[in-house]
Amino acid sequence: MPASSKTTATSKPAPAPGSPARPSPLLPVLALAIAVADQATKLWITAVLPFGAYHAGARIDVIPGFFHLVHLGNTGAAFGIFAGRSPWLAALGIVALGAIWWFRHQLELHRTWHAVAFGLLAGGILGNVVDRIRLGYVVDFLDFHFGSYAWPAFNVADSAITVGVGLYFLLTLFFHQPAGPAPPAERPR
Repeated sequence: MPASSKTTATSKPAPAPGSPARPSPLLPVLALAIAVADQATKLWITAVLPFGAYHAGARIDVIPGFFHLVHLGNTGAAFGIFAGRSPWLAALGIVALGAIWWFRHQLELHRTWHAVAFGLLAGGILGNVVDRIRLGYVVDFLDFHFGSYAWPAFNVADSAITVGVGLYFLLTLFFHQPAGPAPPAERPR
């Protein structure tokens, strides 16, 4: 069987040599769905809780002592790093979205699971970029506590980014397929 017609559990048939593969339509559909879900949940939390609602009495205790809904703003990135740099982080997010589009062929986005990983990533980036442009900060509302340790609050977009990056890491680590046949080894002279 020719190499171009092989399939795996994580891919569609490889494109004919020399022809660019079409990215899966899954990526834009999933990215848009994630961004819409992210914005909808953030709009809901802003309607239900006043800004800054974090402590008992102001937050919603879903599972008391473990999981709470809060309403916080983050002008930084994950764990609050780069606090106060929201315009720069918005610009970086836009550049990242452009890079995903620009490198779509190298990222093998014609493969279903690669498209899922980058759909999650792009949707999360887009959801947080919308917040940064619209509000100047990202709305965070999912708050988990483990004993005396409180995990930094996050949102749907952050979750999608984390899962997308993790999925791509696993795909690269365990399911990576070389782009083409290996060059023939040189014979010693």
